[in-house]
Amino acid sequence: MAAPLVLGIVVAVTVRAVLYRSSLAGFISERVEVASPLNAWKRVVEGLALLDLGVSPYSGDVFHETPLIIYLFHFLIEYSELVFMITDVLTAVALYLAVQDFNKVVFKKQKLLMELDRYASDVAELIRTPMEMHYIPLKVALFYLLNPYTVMSCVAKSTCAINNTVIAFFILATIKGSTLLSAIFLALATYQSLYPLTLFAPALLYLLQREFIPVKLKSKGFWLYTTQYAALYLCSLVVIVCLSFFLLNSWDFIPSVYGFILSVPDLTPNIGLFWYFFAEMFEHFSLFFVCVFQINVFFYTIPLAVKLKEHPIFFLFVQLAIISIFKSYPTVGDVALYMAFLPLWSHLYRFLRNIFILSCVLIVCSLLFPVLWHLWIYAGSANSNFYYAITLTFNVGQILLISDYFYAFLRREYYLTHGLYLTRKDGTEAMLVLK
Repeated sequence: MAAPLVLGIVVAVTVRAVLYRSSLAGFISERVEVASPLNAWKRVVEGLALLDLGVSPYSGDVFHETPLIIYLFHFLIEYSELVFMITDVLTAVALYLAVQDFNKVVFKKQKLLMELDRYASDVAELIRTPMEMHYIPLKVALFYLLNPYTVMSCVAKSTCAINNTVIAFFILATIKGSTLLSAIFLALATYQSLYPLTLFAPALLYLLQREFIPVKLKSKGFWLYTTQYAALYLCSLVVIVCLSFFLLNSWDFIPSVYGFILSVPDLTPNIGLFWYFFAEMFEHFSLFFVCVFQINVFFYTIPLAVKLKEHPIFFLFVQLAIISIFKSYPTVGDVALYMAFLPLWSHLYRFLRNIFILSCVLIVCSLLFPVLWHLWIYAGSANSNFYYAITLTFNVGQILLISDYFYAFLRREYYLTHGLYLTRKDGTEAMLVLK
């Protein structure tokens, strides 16, 4: 398995290196789908220029990345292309190792449930085999490395690639069962972009499952472990934030980074839902609707935790998708991270209802983004409504895709316990309807 992965890495690095040296690099780095006001490379360069002049990079309204990022590139600016290629490779390797370990856990759990007769007698075709699961880690790694969204983010030198690496290492640490490393990487991911805070719930559920601690509110072990994990997470976050303060000797980065993410003052068009809505809204309504829009990312965490408490990794996948759809400044790099997990759920394909149509919708929207942008900004034959329409279609396509996977997952779980061929009391065939 190592040889195909190495070959995939070589191909991915070669593609990125060629694009870095081509005329397309400048075009891609200017695309609003790839770089946002939060993670655009040109803003990092401007922040570095201010830092070199002895001026706080947060003194204006240009730089909105974290202090650790600017100090990282303060020393590695000459090797920035290499840094971004390495981060993509590290992300793919971390996902490969994480999925490899997860598959082992899934197979053991499946074997145990079969020995305990928890599955119905007619679901042999739904049981996953080692051969079927063997190539899934490689597919996940290649889905990330060779995804055009990932390649464009790397070529544009969007710092979203670094955020993805941190989240990938958080997932790896969680699946490996390392409470400390999981908390540290989750704190680092939260520090970078705030929204990964919602990944606390699936990580905690998975770690509890590994420790065989029941998820019961009356359980002393549950509260003890939850407190321990939360304390490690909060302590790590405080240490990282304090380190940022010592680097800058100022708290200016808090309103400039987290205030910027939450208040959405820059309405530069992107693939998200915020910019057009707030550009058309009266100012005195904006605070209320900003709160409503931001709540979307956090709102689904509790009901999903209740429904998927036995399946925390699928919960984590859904939560990553929700973040990429509802965050204030999304880019295609965010979409690439959760899409890398689609091969992990290949056993759900038989239950997906609209996968072909939704795949076509996402591909067509991706191709139409630059077309409608050109018609609006350069040709003047369209307006912002056209671009937002395709943005809306793209996000609706993502929502329906995740809903389809969620439906398929629940349907398969139901069939495993109740049988694949359902019948009514009178012996006639029954139809499963999930409500």
